Amino acid sequence: MQALLLESFGSPLRLAEVSRPAPGPGQVLVKVGASGVNPLDLKIMAGAAGHAQAVLPAILGLDLAGTVEETGAGVTQFQPGDQVYGLTGGVGGLPGSLAEFAAVDADLLALKPRNLTMREAAAIPLGFITAWEGLVDHAKVHTGQQVLIHAGAGGVGQMAVQIARALGAEVFATVSPQKQTVVEGYGATPIDYRSSSVEQYVREHTGGQGFDVVYDTVGGKTLDNSFLAVKPYTGHVVSCLGWGTHSLAPLSFRSATYSGVFTLTPMLTGRGRPHHGEILREATRLAEAGKLKPLLEPSEFTLATAHQAHELAGSGQAGGKVVITI
Repeated sequence: MQALLLESFGSPLRLAEVSRPAPGPGQVLVKVGASGVNPLDLKIMAGAAGHAQAVLPAILGLDLAGTVEETGAGVTQFQPGDQVYGLTGGVGGLPGSLAEFAAVDADLLALKPRNLTMREAAAIPLGFITAWEGLVDHAKVHTGQQVLIHAGAGGVGQMAVQIARALGAEVFATVSPQKQTVVEGYGATPIDYRSSSVEQYVREHTGGQGFDVVYDTVGGKTLDNSFLAVKPYTGHVVSCLGWGTHSLAPLSFRSATYSGVFTLTPMLTGRGRPHHGEILREATRLAEAGKLKPLLEPSEFTLATAHQAHELAGSGQAGGKVVITI
């Protein structure tokens, strides 16, 4: 089969002929239809993602959508011909989705939403799982709460906005002015973080009380701002990029709480993989109910033009999630 190989950090991916994998026990062989591009892919390629534990030569590509070709021993939840999607590889020595076929752990998969294309489905897994773990597993978002999503038009942010809305929360999202219509289309109130201070938008939208849940998808100063924006006593801050050095004093003074999200853990450790499949079944349910729709970059790419896809994703100019058709 054809696959893109990363043979050394900092070098371009090489299109090569490699052996087609066979599914082991608990695995399925997927004929890949589409592969989502994530910022982590670019960091791995640059050698700037030690936490991803890439093993060279590597086939990258975390998000996958495709069709089950063959099932391994012990797999009962899928059969050949099923259309599936998942966050399945590209880290920790697990082969990714930038290949014609991938042998993946069946626990990491779910049936693809019937009303979405392969490209649309491949845009969902990493962002949705990261958003769900923060909002549902940690923050327990529910009806009646006010939820603030930082970078609400980003890969995780757009999923978080839609999940919080589906759970009945009133949702606000920080965005640049040119992306306000994106979050408005998902039912959130946009906040121009460039023209409003934290104190200003907390006062305007919560009467100075603070948000019940704040999800930071940016890190750095944005996480510090999240500690200032959360409601005292009952508020909860979640971050998927809380890797820096931060003062917890503003959070402590509010008697609020914090959770971190690291979505790669099940792939890197083998623990908790069935939960990722469970989360994606929720994504399928929401998508088929018309409550989840990924924002997709309209340009199409293939394995042969994947370098252009990565360049666009890294430029910050993409109109949504970049997806490579296999």
